[in-house]
Amino acid sequence: MKLKVCGMKENTGEIARLEPDYLGFIFWKGSSRYYDGEPPGTAAKSPRRVGVFVDADPSDILQRTRDFDLTYIQLHGSETPGYCSRLNAYLKDALAHPPGLIKAFAVGVDFDFKPLEAYRPSCEYFLFDSRGPLPGGNGTGFNWEILRGYPYDTPFFLSGGIGPDSLEALEAFAASAAGAHCHAIDVNSKFEIAPGKKDAGKIKRFMAASPWLWQGSAGQ
Repeated sequence: MKLKVCGMKENTGEIARLEPDYLGFIFWKGSSRYYDGEPPGTAAKSPRRVGVFVDADPSDILQRTRDFDLTYIQLHGSETPGYCSRLNAYLKDALAHPPGLIKAFAVGVDFDFKPLEAYRPSCEYFLFDSRGPLPGGNGTGFNWEILRGYPYDTPFFLSGGIGPDSLEALEAFAASAAGAHCHAIDVNSKFEIAPGKKDAGKIKRFMAASPWLWQGSAGQ
């Protein structure tokens, strides 16, 4: 597994120096973690950058990709398979190194995996988050046992209320059949001092306590 720290806003450089694999920047204005600042500087071992969008215009995604040197685009709205296919084509036509797509899905007490089949040609990863009032960042979890029924080999990110007290459950999930295709975990609100300001000490301790998580340094 790898680690994504999402909802970056205030102390991006401090968290980047901890070298998680991914940093997520939310470009949806409805979020308290909406990033409207200048692109952060780049270091030699900077984490890969993920831009989070909700039903955005492709031209806005393209501009943000250029400005922030995004490696992945995370789609957290009601984007259809057709939208994803068209966005992929649009980005590939405009950029020499287009970003990959991550399509997020909200999971409740149950989930139908069948509709995901149509997204597979366009999306490099899926992301499973808990269902709530917001497209993401609700700070609550869902029953990971639902993912035992995951029928595809498309790797996914696991999100939704993951915090410092989730290590034991994560280790069990990583070793289970349900976790076989889990590429990374996605953390956010449980590691914050305030929305968009991450607790570097808490993240550092979490990383140090979970050496089983790492399969290589950021940027590989």
